[in-house]
Amino acid sequence: MDLAQILQKMKIRESLTPSDSCSVTAVLAHICERFKVKKERMLILEETAMLFTLAPLDWLFPQLNTDLREAYLGLSSSFTGYAILPVCDTDSGTLPAKSYEDIPTKVQSVSTSLLALCLRMQASVEKRSNPHVKSLAQAFAPSLCIFSITHLQEQAWTSVASRNCALQLLSLVAGMTGSRSVQELLSGGEDKKGVFGPILDGLQPELTKERWKRNQAVKHVFSWMLVQIGRPWLSQYLEKVFPPALLISDDYCTENKVLGVHCLHHIVLNVPAADLRQYNRAQVLYHALFNHLYTSEVSLMQVVLPCLIDLMGVIENPPANAGLPRKPNRFDDVLRLILTYMEMEHKLDLRRVYASNLVLFIERMGVVIIRHLKRLERVIVGYLEVSDAPEEKTRLSILDALQKTLEIAWPRMERRMGSLAQSLLRFLVDVSSESVPQELKEQLMSKASHCLLLLNHCSKGKVQTLLQEVDNTCVPDPVLMCIQQIPAP
Repeated sequence: MDLAQILQKMKIRESLTPSDSCSVTAVLAHICERFKVKKERMLILEETAMLFTLAPLDWLFPQLNTDLREAYLGLSSSFTGYAILPVCDTDSGTLPAKSYEDIPTKVQSVSTSLLALCLRMQASVEKRSNPHVKSLAQAFAPSLCIFSITHLQEQAWTSVASRNCALQLLSLVAGMTGSRSVQELLSGGEDKKGVFGPILDGLQPELTKERWKRNQAVKHVFSWMLVQIGRPWLSQYLEKVFPPALLISDDYCTENKVLGVHCLHHIVLNVPAADLRQYNRAQVLYHALFNHLYTSEVSLMQVVLPCLIDLMGVIENPPANAGLPRKPNRFDDVLRLILTYMEMEHKLDLRRVYASNLVLFIERMGVVIIRHLKRLERVIVGYLEVSDAPEEKTRLSILDALQKTLEIAWPRMERRMGSLAQSLLRFLVDVSSESVPQELKEQLMSKASHCLLLLNHCSKGKVQTLLQEVDNTCVPDPVLMCIQQIPAP
């Protein structure tokens, strides 16, 4: 089927020739006009895909001018607008799944047409027959990225087929702009700018306090793109990404809080400390995260604690450079609160989260952990007594925390030798009789034995003297083997 037959099938009466640069502009304008009729949209998308596939390249992309650029961008905007998500007017920012029933089908049709156009655009770029097509591809990229990423993730408005189409389109956009990956497309390279900046400019009106919940996909698009941008590129977008991430994290909905803190953590890890400290951004973020510590939501605490630990590394000097005397700082404030909650917490999931992050606190604080030894000892002893089978992640983490404490604060551990040795011995006896997988049991007993060995070194052999008083006839053989590994003073 030649071009004339395609145009006749599309009911376009214009007399067009491949050499007429205005012809394609007129055709695109005619398609946009017809697309306003709702009943014909699916047919128009199918016909347009055929047009882009079969039309000659020199007709599709003649000498580029403002009118032709606007015509292509207008057509893309009309097509992607057809698959836009319905507006959400509820305060929750969510709509029932049935509100999105027809979105995946629309996305597949729109993607088919845009894929056809992008394939021809890529072919023209590769042939280098028209140097202006590459600039047209760059102009197309931001809007196509937003459309693709909106439907790329597993959400209520996507299906397997629509996600595959979105992924193909996003990969093709990267290819037609000369990028080796989506990350390079967004962040740019040594000799070209990325499209993350223009995309943020397009999303900015939708990321305000009044509007960000009206489109359920906006927060997910923002989050997905943000985590693709690393050092050193993210710092140049800090003023644009920090406020939306903070806004999302400050929502009452736990899901949004988690998403916002996830974004903030990525910013902390990928922006220079000096930029974070500028304009008191780090202080603002610290207070926002500290307020989240009062929650009992496991999913939120899982992201808040690592983010807070990394942020305090930005705000506070390392213990080795803190000078003398080492004054209490934010690490002490946070750890004091965490240890208080750990003592009182009875939910196993939340105890597991606290325990897994405790060793990070101890590593970052260094020798100043001695300020908290009294309460830390109570927490360690209490957590060793409670099993969280079948994986025993809590007790494994607590043993790691105890080991790190013994290695760092060893001069102060001799006076706590009695309670810790008794707790570890009781732990070994309990584990030896528990019905846990043999590999896990060996791991637990090995960590506990190592802690006993470190405690013995800290106390100059006094632990071994205490263990000699243990009645061998009352101790299981595995525990007895662990005791025998402790060398005599």
